[in-house]
Amino acid sequence: MPVKPRASALRTLPSGQDATDTPEAAARVLRRFRAVFNAVKTHFQQVQRKAGIGGAQLWALSVIGAQPDIGVGDLATSMDIHQSTASNLLKALVKAGLVQAQRDGVDRRALRLRITPAGTDVLRKAPGPFAGVLPEALAQLDAETLSRLDQDLGMLMHKLKTDDRASGIPLAQL
Repeated sequence: MPVKPRASALRTLPSGQDATDTPEAAARVLRRFRAVFNAVKTHFQQVQRKAGIGGAQLWALSVIGAQPDIGVGDLATSMDIHQSTASNLLKALVKAGLVQAQRDGVDRRALRLRITPAGTDVLRKAPGPFAGVLPEALAQLDAETLSRLDQDLGMLMHKLKTDDRASGIPLAQL
């Protein structure tokens, strides 16, 4: 169950006051980041407790369940992660008996993935959304808001000198 934002997290600034007009702007934004990260963390903890697997594994399992015979590359694309990250998630799911991986008849290198009955049971007891609360919330935002967020977070990432490779790692694995 997602964490409800505190009323103070939704508070707007007094009429005519810009977020940059106050010396507390950076602290307020930091508190908002904390609230977002805590909502994400709480969801992942609930997934782990109820489903017994991590959030990224649950997301992968749900994609495989929805797309029988999906390949590893398509799984990575569906989750917007690197193929090696998808392979690592898959190894754990296969080892746990939640997914079957079979070699394709034509190209023996290619794997075709299917959810097992045990995997279906895990999905039944897992809290949604399977992709996580942050992707779900972002998908509900309008295009203009997403564009602003993208631009502003890009500037923040530049200031932080972030490693672009980190963008291919699911939050549940951080």
